[in-house]
Amino acid sequence: MGIITRSSAGRKPSEIMRFFVTTFISIVLGFFIGVSVPTLSITKLNLPSGLLPSIDLSYIEDRYTGRQAWSFMNNGNKRSSSQVQLSNDTSKIWVPSNPRGAERLPPGIVEAESDYYLRRLWGKPSEDLTSRPNYLVTFTVGYDQKNNIDAAVKKFSGNFTILLFHYDGRTTEWDEFEWSKQAIHVSVHKQTKWWYAKRFLHPDIVAPYDYIFIWDEDLGVEHFNAEEYIKLVRKHGLEISQPGLEPNRGLTWQMTKRRGDQEVHKVTEEKPGWCSDPHLPPCAAFVEIMAPVFSRDAWRCVWHMIQNDLVHGWGLDFALRKCVEPAHEKIGVVDSQWIVHQGIPSLGNQGESQTGKAPWQGVRERCRKEWTMFQSRLANAEYAYHNSIGIDTSNSTAH
Repeated sequence: MGIITRSSAGRKPSEIMRFFVTTFISIVLGFFIGVSVPTLSITKLNLPSGLLPSIDLSYIEDRYTGRQAWSFMNNGNKRSSSQVQLSNDTSKIWVPSNPRGAERLPPGIVEAESDYYLRRLWGKPSEDLTSRPNYLVTFTVGYDQKNNIDAAVKKFSGNFTILLFHYDGRTTEWDEFEWSKQAIHVSVHKQTKWWYAKRFLHPDIVAPYDYIFIWDEDLGVEHFNAEEYIKLVRKHGLEISQPGLEPNRGLTWQMTKRRGDQEVHKVTEEKPGWCSDPHLPPCAAFVEIMAPVFSRDAWRCVWHMIQNDLVHGWGLDFALRKCVEPAHEKIGVVDSQWIVHQGIPSLGNQGESQTGKAPWQGVRERCRKEWTMFQSRLANAEYAYHNSIGIDTSNSTAH
């Protein structure tokens, strides 16, 4: 036993030294292994959403690693526990003045409007926009009219957002024009501009724009300048307007005929019996639907009046006066900036031949039917409203 005791006592210093050496080597080895292994990305962990509420994991990953990150999150959870409970209890928020469907959101987070401004995929959102166009112009187009549209677009400055609605499905071909690369393109086969307008020009989408031009593709613009047009619209207080039409081509109504001796006109004389009141269409408060221009507020009203299933817009021109007051003062024709209606039946040819009729004939018949349907709907809606509040309009002539 004495020999064993002496031998054990003799080895004790060497074992202590071996322990320190082994420990030191382990620490060094662990350090090199640690720095050589990629950092664990906590953003890729599949954790329950309730475990890390209100925490930006990407931010944590950038600023902290290892135990520091978990310590940060644990401390954050403790500090914000009351805030977490409040944010999860959505029944405590109810704001009736918020847009419909957003009543449970705090008003400060509600974005009720949008726009057609193009944004980057990188950088700071606040630095995306080098300019904010004040106006919007839309054309409903087929590629066959590319040269006409190219000439028209060049009449609109950089202060306009350009939006093309393609009824023939051809969009990429337009990139031969440099301006097209910054334009907005929406393509659906064989649809009209009023079909597009109802679906893509909601007032909350076009709210940033002071004026909205909704134009056909067959307009000659040699004598038109968009910026000068806007100046005249503002000067004369027009909420709904159009450029004057060159008198010898495409003329249907006297109201929209260009007058060479003035900047703007708001009234006209028509054929006997056409106007029951000099302040009513087509003698006043009237523009056609080929090249209308709307203020932001007027468009908000007009958009709601456009019927979802009536795609040609016939009859709308006679009802635009419902959206401004007094209509005979706020609807007019700008004579000194005028256009030519070329009357190219390009969209009409997108119809289908039925019962031996040409495609354009079927389209024209649909237009006439829609006009009658729209007039009937508007009259019935007005009658129902007046009847509901006890007003008898049976003897009224100003419908």
